[in-house]
Amino acid sequence: MTSKKPLEIQCPCCRKPIEYSEAYPQRPFCSERCKLIDLGEWAEEKHKIAGSSVYDDLLSGDDPSGNGFHH
Repeated sequence: MTSKKPLEIQCPCCRKPIEYSEAYPQRPFCSERCKLIDLGEWAEEKHKIAGSSVYDDLLSGDDPSGNGFHH
């Protein structure tokens, strides 16, 4: 029986190659440091998901459902 080699990926923060295995509990990051750097970038809105903002719609007071509910 041959053992399956773990998948090798790059850390999304520093690009260091790592095995996607339990040897790296912070996966897909190589370390806690890279994990926290990425979290900080999301918090500072350096990363964004494309599309319109749902949050802005909620703040506008418009009711897209048309059920008369107002904030």
